[in-house]
Amino acid sequence: MPYYNRTGRTGKRGTRRGGESVDRIMLASDYQEGAHPEIMRRLLETNLLSTPGYGADEFSESARRKIREACGAPEAAVHFLVGGTQANAVVIDSLLRSYEGAIAPSSGHISVHEAGAIEHGGHKVLPLPHHNGKIDAEEIRRLCESFRNDGNRDHMVSPGLVYLSQPTEYGTLYSLSELTAIRGACSDFGLRLYCDGARLAYALASPENDVTLRDLARLCDVFYIGGTKCGALLGEAVVIPDPKLIPHFFTVIKQHGALLVKGRITGIQFDTLFTDDLYFRIGESAVKAADALRKAFTEHGWELTFRSPTNQIFLTVTPEQKARLGEIAEYSFWEDAGDGRTVIRLATSWATAEEQVRKVISSL
Repeated sequence: MPYYNRTGRTGKRGTRRGGESVDRIMLASDYQEGAHPEIMRRLLETNLLSTPGYGADEFSESARRKIREACGAPEAAVHFLVGGTQANAVVIDSLLRSYEGAIAPSSGHISVHEAGAIEHGGHKVLPLPHHNGKIDAEEIRRLCESFRNDGNRDHMVSPGLVYLSQPTEYGTLYSLSELTAIRGACSDFGLRLYCDGARLAYALASPENDVTLRDLARLCDVFYIGGTKCGALLGEAVVIPDPKLIPHFFTVIKQHGALLVKGRITGIQFDTLFTDDLYFRIGESAVKAADALRKAFTEHGWELTFRSPTNQIFLTVTPEQKARLGEIAEYSFWEDAGDGRTVIRLATSWATAEEQVRKVISSL
Protein backbone atom coordinates (compact mmCIF):
# COMPACT_ATOMS: atom_id res chain seq x y z
CA MET A 1 0.00 0.00 0.00
CA PRO A 2 1.27 3.53 -0.66
CA TYR A 3 2.89 4.88 2.48
CA TYR A 4 2.96 8.42 3.81
CA ASN A 5 5.83 10.76 3.12
CA ARG A 6 8.45 10.65 5.81
CA THR A 7 8.39 14.38 6.53
CA GLY A 8 6.21 14.09 9.60
CA ARG A 9 4.04 11.03 9.16
CA THR A 10 2.45 11.37 12.59
CA GLY A 11 2.12 15.14 12.78
CA LYS A 12 0.59 18.05 10.97
CA ARG A 13 3.36 20.58 11.51
CA GLY A 14 5.80 21.54 8.79
CA THR A 15 8.32 24.32 8.30
CA ARG A 16 8.39 26.83 5.47
CA ARG A 17 11.68 28.12 4.13
CA GLY A 18 12.83 30.75 6.60
CA GLY A 19 11.77 28.72 9.63
CA GLU A 20 8.08 29.66 9.77
CA SER A 21 5.97 26.87 11.27
CA VAL A 22 2.88 25.90 9.26
CA ASP A 23 0.05 23.37 9.55
CA ARG A 24 0.49 20.81 6.80
CA ILE A 25 -2.50 19.87 4.67
CA MET A 26 -3.41 16.19 5.02
CA LEU A 27 -3.71 14.84 1.47
CA ALA A 28 -2.12 11.41 1.88
CA SER A 29 -5.44 9.62 1.50
CA ASP A 30 -9.21 10.07 1.60
CA TYR A 31 -9.87 8.19 4.84
CA GLN A 32 -7.91 10.38 7.26
CA GLU A 33 -10.85 12.31 8.66
CA GLY A 34 -13.67 10.90 10.80
CA ALA A 35 -17.13 11.25 9.27
CA HIS A 36 -19.37 13.87 7.69
CA PRO A 37 -20.96 16.09 10.37
CA GLU A 38 -24.45 14.99 9.37
CA ILE A 39 -23.49 11.36 10.02
CA MET A 40 -22.03 12.28 13.40
CA ARG A 41 -25.23 14.14 14.28
CA ARG A 42 -27.38 11.13 13.37
CA LEU A 43 -25.16 8.73 15.31
CA LEU A 44 -25.29 10.95 18.37
CA GLU A 45 -29.03 11.51 18.34
CA THR A 46 -29.72 7.77 18.00
CA ASN A 47 -27.01 6.69 20.42
CA LEU A 48 -29.26 5.67 23.32
CA LEU A 49 -31.93 3.95 21.25
CA SER A 50 -32.27 0.22 21.68
CA THR A 51 -32.48 -1.61 18.35
CA PRO A 52 -32.20 -5.20 17.08
CA GLY A 53 -28.71 -6.33 16.08
CA TYR A 54 -27.07 -7.66 12.92
CA GLY A 55 -28.66 -5.08 10.61
CA ALA A 56 -32.27 -5.91 11.48
CA ASP A 57 -32.87 -2.36 12.73
CA GLU A 58 -35.08 0.27 11.12
CA PHE A 59 -32.16 2.45 10.04
CA SER A 60 -30.46 -0.34 8.11
CA GLU A 61 -33.72 -1.26 6.43
CA SER A 62 -34.30 2.38 5.47
CA ALA A 63 -30.79 2.53 4.00
CA ARG A 64 -31.46 -0.62 1.99
CA ARG A 65 -34.64 0.86 0.54
CA LYS A 66 -32.86 4.05 -0.47
CA ILE A 67 -29.95 2.17 -2.05
CA ARG A 68 -32.29 -0.13 -3.98
CA GLU A 69 -34.14 2.91 -5.30
CA ALA A 70 -30.93 4.70 -6.27
CA CYS A 71 -29.71 1.57 -8.08
CA GLY A 72 -33.03 0.85 -9.79
CA ALA A 73 -32.86 -2.65 -8.33
CA PRO A 74 -35.97 -3.17 -6.19
CA GLU A 75 -35.17 -6.82 -5.41
CA ALA A 76 -31.48 -6.35 -4.63
CA ALA A 77 -29.92 -7.73 -1.48
CA VAL A 78 -27.96 -5.01 0.34
CA HIS A 79 -25.51 -5.95 3.10
CA PHE A 80 -23.29 -3.65 5.16
CA LEU A 81 -19.71 -4.68 5.90
CA VAL A 82 -17.06 -2.76 7.79
CA GLY A 83 -14.27 -2.29 5.21
CA GLY A 84 -13.19 -2.77 1.62
CA THR A 85 -10.74 -5.64 2.05
CA GLN A 86 -13.33 -7.43 4.15
CA ALA A 87 -16.01 -6.88 1.49
CA ASN A 88 -13.72 -8.08 -1.32
CA ALA A 89 -12.68 -11.22 0.57
CA VAL A 90 -16.21 -12.21 1.54
CA VAL A 91 -17.79 -11.48 -1.87
CA ILE A 92 -15.09 -13.18 -3.93
CA ASP A 93 -15.04 -16.26 -1.71
CA SER A 94 -18.84 -16.43 -2.03
CA LEU A 95 -18.83 -16.18 -5.83
CA LEU A 96 -16.03 -18.60 -6.65
CA ARG A 97 -15.81 -22.38 -6.55
CA SER A 98 -12.79 -23.88 -4.82
CA TYR A 99 -10.83 -24.29 -8.07
CA GLU A 100 -11.57 -20.84 -9.49
CA GLY A 101 -9.62 -17.58 -9.42
CA ALA A 102 -10.27 -13.87 -9.90
CA ILE A 103 -9.07 -12.00 -12.98
CA ALA A 104 -7.91 -8.53 -11.92
CA PRO A 105 -5.69 -5.68 -13.10
CA SER A 106 -2.13 -6.14 -11.85
CA SER A 107 -2.60 -2.80 -10.06
CA GLY A 108 -5.93 -3.82 -8.55
CA HIS A 109 -6.48 -3.58 -4.83
CA ILE A 110 -6.86 -7.36 -4.45
CA SER A 111 -3.66 -7.87 -6.47
CA VAL A 112 -1.27 -5.77 -4.38
CA HIS A 113 -2.90 -3.87 -1.51
CA GLU A 114 -4.70 -6.54 0.49
CA ALA A 115 -1.81 -8.65 1.80
CA GLY A 116 -2.96 -11.75 -0.07
CA ALA A 117 -6.45 -11.73 1.49
CA ILE A 118 -7.98 -13.43 -1.56
CA GLU A 119 -5.30 -16.11 -1.65
CA HIS A 120 -5.69 -16.57 2.10
CA GLY A 121 -9.32 -17.41 1.39
CA GLY A 122 -8.25 -20.12 -1.06
CA HIS A 123 -8.56 -18.32 -4.40
CA LYS A 124 -5.79 -17.22 -6.73
CA VAL A 125 -5.70 -13.72 -8.21
CA LEU A 126 -5.09 -13.93 -11.98
CA PRO A 127 -3.50 -10.57 -12.85
CA LEU A 128 -3.65 -8.88 -16.24
CA PRO A 129 -1.36 -5.96 -17.20
CA HIS A 130 -3.15 -2.69 -16.54
CA HIS A 131 -3.42 0.50 -18.56
CA ASN A 132 -3.53 3.35 -16.06
CA GLY A 133 -5.37 1.01 -13.75
CA LYS A 134 -7.73 -0.55 -16.29
CA ILE A 135 -8.05 -3.80 -18.23
CA ASP A 136 -10.26 -4.34 -21.28
CA ALA A 137 -12.63 -6.93 -22.67
CA GLU A 138 -10.26 -8.28 -25.31
CA GLU A 139 -7.57 -9.01 -22.73
CA ILE A 140 -10.11 -10.93 -20.67
CA ARG A 141 -11.18 -12.90 -23.75
CA ARG A 142 -7.60 -13.79 -24.64
CA LEU A 143 -6.88 -15.02 -21.11
CA CYS A 144 -10.01 -17.19 -21.10
CA GLU A 145 -9.37 -18.55 -24.58
CA SER A 146 -5.79 -19.39 -23.62
CA PHE A 147 -7.07 -21.29 -20.61
CA ARG A 148 -9.65 -23.20 -22.69
CA ASN A 149 -7.02 -24.18 -25.25
CA ASP A 150 -4.43 -25.29 -22.70
CA GLY A 151 -4.12 -29.07 -22.57
CA ASN A 152 -3.15 -28.83 -18.91
CA ARG A 153 -6.16 -26.75 -17.88
CA ASP A 154 -7.45 -29.46 -15.53
CA HIS A 155 -4.31 -28.87 -13.47
CA MET A 156 -4.76 -25.09 -13.42
CA VAL A 157 -6.85 -22.46 -11.65
CA SER A 158 -9.92 -21.69 -13.74
CA PRO A 159 -10.98 -18.05 -14.30
CA GLY A 160 -14.21 -17.55 -12.36
CA LEU A 161 -14.79 -13.82 -12.10
CA VAL A 162 -13.50 -10.43 -13.17
CA TYR A 163 -12.62 -7.90 -10.49
CA LEU A 164 -12.67 -4.19 -11.35
CA SER A 165 -12.79 -1.00 -9.32
CA GLN A 166 -14.58 2.23 -10.19
CA PRO A 167 -12.61 4.43 -10.03
CA THR A 168 -9.40 2.43 -10.39
CA GLU A 169 -6.38 2.53 -8.11
CA TYR A 170 -5.07 5.25 -10.44
CA GLY A 171 -8.19 7.39 -10.19
CA THR A 172 -9.19 6.56 -13.76
CA LEU A 173 -12.68 5.60 -14.89
CA TYR A 174 -14.23 2.80 -16.88
CA SER A 175 -16.62 4.25 -19.45
CA LEU A 176 -20.05 2.75 -19.96
CA SER A 177 -18.94 1.28 -23.28
CA GLU A 178 -15.87 -0.32 -21.68
CA LEU A 179 -17.91 -1.74 -18.83
CA THR A 180 -20.54 -3.05 -21.24
CA ALA A 181 -17.86 -4.78 -23.33
CA ILE A 182 -16.38 -6.39 -20.22
CA ARG A 183 -19.85 -7.59 -19.24
CA GLY A 184 -20.14 -9.17 -22.68
CA ALA A 185 -16.83 -10.98 -22.27
CA CYS A 186 -17.89 -12.23 -18.84
CA SER A 187 -21.18 -13.54 -20.21
CA ASP A 188 -19.46 -15.31 -23.10
CA PHE A 189 -17.08 -17.16 -20.79
CA GLY A 190 -19.38 -17.72 -17.82
CA LEU A 191 -17.58 -15.30 -15.51
CA ARG A 192 -19.07 -13.21 -12.71
CA LEU A 193 -18.40 -9.46 -12.77
CA TYR A 194 -17.60 -7.80 -9.45
CA CYS A 195 -16.89 -4.09 -8.97
CA ASP A 196 -15.07 -2.60 -5.99
CA GLY A 197 -16.56 0.83 -5.28
CA ALA A 198 -14.36 1.98 -2.41
CA ARG A 199 -14.20 5.49 -3.93
CA LEU A 200 -17.44 5.29 -5.90
CA ALA A 201 -18.71 8.69 -4.73
CA TYR A 202 -15.77 10.34 -6.48
CA ALA A 203 -16.35 8.38 -9.68
CA LEU A 204 -20.04 9.28 -9.78
CA ALA A 205 -19.21 12.95 -9.21
CA SER A 206 -16.63 13.25 -11.99
CA PRO A 207 -17.81 15.28 -14.99
CA GLU A 208 -16.16 12.66 -17.21
CA ASN A 209 -18.11 9.75 -15.74
CA ASP A 210 -20.98 8.18 -17.69
CA VAL A 211 -21.56 5.11 -15.48
CA THR A 212 -24.43 5.37 -13.00
CA LEU A 213 -25.46 3.25 -10.04
CA ARG A 214 -28.21 1.84 -12.24
CA ASP A 215 -25.61 0.83 -14.83
CA LEU A 216 -23.56 -0.95 -12.17
CA ALA A 217 -26.67 -2.79 -10.94
CA ARG A 218 -27.52 -3.80 -14.51
CA LEU A 219 -24.04 -4.90 -15.59
CA CYS A 220 -22.41 -6.27 -12.44
CA ASP A 221 -23.26 -9.45 -10.56
CA VAL A 222 -22.13 -7.80 -7.34
CA PHE A 223 -20.69 -4.38 -6.49
CA TYR A 224 -20.22 -2.31 -3.39
CA ILE A 225 -20.80 1.32 -2.57
CA GLY A 226 -17.88 2.67 -0.57
CA GLY A 227 -18.45 4.53 2.66
CA THR A 228 -15.11 4.45 4.51
CA LYS A 229 -13.41 6.72 1.96
CA CYS A 230 -16.58 8.61 1.11
CA GLY A 231 -17.78 10.35 4.24
CA ALA A 232 -18.56 7.48 6.64
CA LEU A 233 -16.68 6.52 9.77
CA LEU A 234 -16.54 3.01 8.35
CA GLY A 235 -18.58 0.70 6.19
CA GLU A 236 -19.30 -0.48 2.66
CA ALA A 237 -22.69 -1.42 1.17
CA VAL A 238 -22.52 -4.65 -0.84
CA VAL A 239 -25.25 -4.78 -3.50
CA ILE A 240 -26.34 -8.09 -5.08
CA PRO A 241 -28.92 -7.16 -7.76
CA ASP A 242 -30.17 -10.76 -7.97
CA PRO A 243 -30.27 -12.05 -4.38
CA LYS A 244 -30.65 -15.64 -5.64
CA LEU A 245 -27.04 -15.47 -6.84
CA ILE A 246 -25.77 -15.84 -3.26
CA PRO A 247 -28.87 -16.98 -1.35
CA HIS A 248 -27.18 -17.29 2.05
CA PHE A 249 -24.83 -14.31 1.91
CA PHE A 250 -25.78 -13.23 5.44
CA THR A 251 -24.58 -16.60 6.73
CA VAL A 252 -21.40 -16.40 4.64
CA ILE A 253 -20.64 -13.00 6.19
CA LYS A 254 -21.05 -14.61 9.62
CA GLN A 255 -18.73 -17.49 8.64
CA HIS A 256 -16.03 -14.99 7.77
CA GLY A 257 -16.31 -13.24 11.12
CA ALA A 258 -17.48 -10.13 9.28
CA LEU A 259 -20.98 -9.70 10.68
CA LEU A 260 -21.28 -6.53 12.77
CA VAL A 261 -23.47 -7.04 15.83
CA LYS A 262 -24.33 -3.36 16.11
CA GLY A 263 -25.38 -3.26 12.47
CA ARG A 264 -27.21 0.01 12.96
CA ILE A 265 -23.82 1.78 13.05
CA THR A 266 -23.36 1.13 9.33
CA GLY A 267 -27.09 1.35 8.59
CA ILE A 268 -27.43 4.86 10.04
CA GLN A 269 -24.43 6.05 8.08
CA PHE A 270 -25.70 4.81 4.71
CA ASP A 271 -29.22 5.97 5.48
CA THR A 272 -27.71 9.43 5.97
CA LEU A 273 -25.46 9.25 2.91
CA PHE A 274 -28.46 8.40 0.72
CA THR A 275 -30.66 11.16 2.11
CA ASP A 276 -30.87 14.39 0.07
CA ASP A 277 -28.15 13.15 -2.32
CA LEU A 278 -25.43 13.61 0.31
CA TYR A 279 -23.32 10.79 -1.17
CA PHE A 280 -23.24 12.54 -4.54
CA ARG A 281 -22.68 16.03 -3.16
CA ILE A 282 -19.65 15.16 -1.06
CA GLY A 283 -18.09 13.47 -4.09
CA GLU A 284 -18.51 16.65 -6.12
CA SER A 285 -16.62 18.82 -3.63
CA ALA A 286 -13.68 16.40 -3.56
CA VAL A 287 -13.41 16.24 -7.36
CA LYS A 288 -13.60 20.04 -7.66
CA ALA A 289 -10.76 20.36 -5.14
CA ALA A 290 -8.66 17.83 -7.06
CA ASP A 291 -9.36 19.61 -10.37
CA ALA A 292 -8.19 22.93 -8.88
CA LEU A 293 -4.98 21.32 -7.67
CA ARG A 294 -4.32 19.58 -10.99
CA LYS A 295 -4.79 22.86 -12.83
CA ALA A 296 -2.44 24.70 -10.48
CA PHE A 297 0.29 22.06 -10.62
CA THR A 298 0.16 22.07 -14.42
CA GLU A 299 0.28 25.86 -14.62
CA HIS A 300 3.33 25.91 -12.34
CA GLY A 301 5.21 23.39 -14.45
CA TRP A 302 4.78 20.29 -12.31
CA GLU A 303 4.35 17.01 -14.21
CA LEU A 304 1.14 15.04 -13.88
CA THR A 305 2.12 11.37 -14.17
CA PHE A 306 -1.09 10.72 -16.08
CA ARG A 307 -4.55 12.17 -16.23
CA SER A 308 -7.03 11.05 -13.57
CA PRO A 309 -10.45 12.74 -13.48
CA THR A 310 -11.45 11.87 -9.91
CA ASN A 311 -10.11 12.78 -6.46
CA GLN A 312 -6.61 11.31 -6.84
CA ILE A 313 -3.69 13.31 -8.27
CA PHE A 314 -0.46 11.63 -9.37
CA LEU A 315 2.71 13.72 -9.79
CA THR A 316 6.19 12.77 -10.99
CA VAL A 317 8.46 14.97 -8.90
CA THR A 318 12.13 15.75 -8.43
CA PRO A 319 13.69 15.46 -4.97
CA GLU A 320 13.50 19.24 -4.67
CA GLN A 321 9.82 19.33 -5.60
CA LYS A 322 9.05 16.49 -3.22
CA ALA A 323 10.77 18.27 -0.33
CA ARG A 324 9.04 21.54 -1.16
CA LEU A 325 5.59 19.99 -1.32
CA GLY A 326 6.27 18.07 1.89
CA GLU A 327 6.62 21.35 3.73
CA ILE A 328 2.98 22.23 3.12
CA ALA A 329 1.16 18.94 2.46
CA GLU A 330 1.22 15.28 3.42
CA TYR A 331 1.18 12.97 0.40
CA SER A 332 1.63 9.26 -0.36
CA PHE A 333 4.64 7.67 -2.00
CA TRP A 334 3.46 5.69 -5.02
CA GLU A 335 6.51 4.37 -6.88
CA ASP A 336 10.05 5.12 -7.98
CA ALA A 337 9.99 6.69 -11.45
CA GLY A 338 13.40 5.17 -12.20
CA ASP A 339 15.16 8.40 -13.22
CA GLY A 340 15.83 9.92 -9.83
CA ARG A 341 12.27 11.17 -9.59
CA THR A 342 9.34 9.81 -7.60
CA VAL A 343 5.67 9.29 -8.35
CA ILE A 344 3.57 10.58 -5.46
CA ARG A 345 -0.16 10.76 -4.88
CA LEU A 346 -2.38 13.41 -3.39
CA ALA A 347 -5.98 12.52 -2.54
CA THR A 348 -8.68 15.04 -1.78
CA SER A 349 -11.76 13.96 0.15
CA TRP A 350 -15.23 15.06 1.15
CA ALA A 351 -13.52 17.02 3.97
CA THR A 352 -10.98 18.93 1.86
CA ALA A 353 -11.68 22.64 2.35
CA GLU A 354 -11.24 25.44 -0.19
CA GLU A 355 -8.85 27.16 2.19
CA GLN A 356 -6.61 24.09 2.22
CA VAL A 357 -6.57 23.97 -1.56
CA ARG A 358 -5.64 27.66 -1.68
CA LYS A 359 -2.76 27.09 0.76
CA VAL A 360 -1.29 24.33 -1.37
CA ILE A 361 -1.65 26.40 -4.54
CA SER A 362 -0.07 29.48 -2.95
CA SER A 363 2.91 27.39 -1.83
CA LEU A 364 3.72 26.57 -5.46
